[in-house]
Formats: sequence, C-alpha cells, structure tokens
Amino acid sequence: MKQALVVWGGMELHTPERSAHVVRELLEPEGFAVTVTNGYEALGAEDVGRYDLVVPVITDGVAPDGIGNLVDAVRAGTGLAGFHMGLATTFRACVPFRYMAGVYWVQHPGNIISYGVDVRESELLAGIGSFEHRSEQYYLNFDPAVDVHATTVFSGEFHPWRKDVVMPVVFTTTHDRGRVFYSSLGHTADELVGPVREILRRGLVWAAR
Repeated sequence: MKQALVVWGGMELHTPERSAHVVRELLEPEGFAVTVTNGYEALGAEDVGRYDLVVPVITDGVAPDGIGNLVDAVRAGTGLAGFHMGLATTFRACVPFRYMAGVYWVQHPGNIISYGVDVRESELLAGIGSFEHRSEQYYLNFDPAVDVHATTVFSGEFHPWRKDVVMPVVFTTTHDRGRVFYSSLGHTADELVGPVREILRRGLVWAAR
C-alpha cells in the first residue's frame, strides 16, 4: 500500500486542517494509507523518504530542522504535491524548499474575483474542459522548467500593468527523480469541488512515487 504524508498549518483563512482531510479523502480510495498531521517536524524526519507522496497544506511558516531530509527524499523519488497556498507560500524563507517547489506566490489582484481557467490538452487533464472560477486569481513566480496544463489570463482590471498576462494555474515538473504537482486552485476546503477537486485528485495520484 502506498503511503502519503499530509502536513497542515498556517493561516486559518485557508482552512488548512479541513483541506488536509479533503486530500486524505481523495487519496484513500486510490489505495493510499494517509497520515495527516500539523506537526511540521514530520517533514524533516529522517524516515520521510518512506512516503510515496508528501503534501504540505501550509501557509508560510518556518521550515523544520531536517528539511533537507525531505529534499533528499523527493530527489530520490518521493512525490511532492500542493495546491493554492501549499508549495506556493510554504516556508518562503527556505531556499532549498523553494527550488524544489518550483512556484512562489506574489499577488492576487482584486482578491476574490471571477476568472477563467483555460485547460490545455494533456493526458493529465484529459476530459476536463475550461471553466469559470471564483476565488483568488494567483499571480505567481514559477520555474520555467514546468509543464503547464492549465492557465488563466489577467484582465488588467485591478492591475492594468499586468493586462493579458497568461499565468500557469496547474503544472507538473520533476525535482531529480521526484514528481512535483501544483494547482493554484483551492483557497479553502469549500472550493475543492467539481473540476477543482478532480484536478487535485489526478495531480496527487500522478505525483506519487
């Protein structure tokens, strides 16, 4: 049986505990034994490499001692996945984590707005069409090595100098032998429904060793 570690924490605005249990609910039917914890030290444990998938559901925070163990685990094949704040804001000051995550949140112009998610043709998102979404439209700094599966276009209504910018919403990449998945969708647990939920489910399964 595959093993997954889901670690939650940070801003309650992002409903981290509830969102972590949505991840558990998605993974258990896929045959995973899922450990859910708010103990950041689990990410730095010497045996973190025993997990096939690690999912930080964490806003900001300070990386635990031993975070290099997680980096080494991912390089050896442990999968890493995140959504919205998870990966994009997690442990902002930890450079090795930032390099591994491949994404960094910088802004959400207009806060909660309606915007389009344009799904590209890919095996990962086959059968999922483009859709309208109401949430924070994340403006990201991201690794140019990623494979982009869905994008959004900034209208310029709130930040005119970013009009027509095409931004990744869903991407995959690798960190050495580990697979990395990210979706900027899922501001709260209540948003993890419909295509947002299905995209996350597929990404989690894809990323696992």
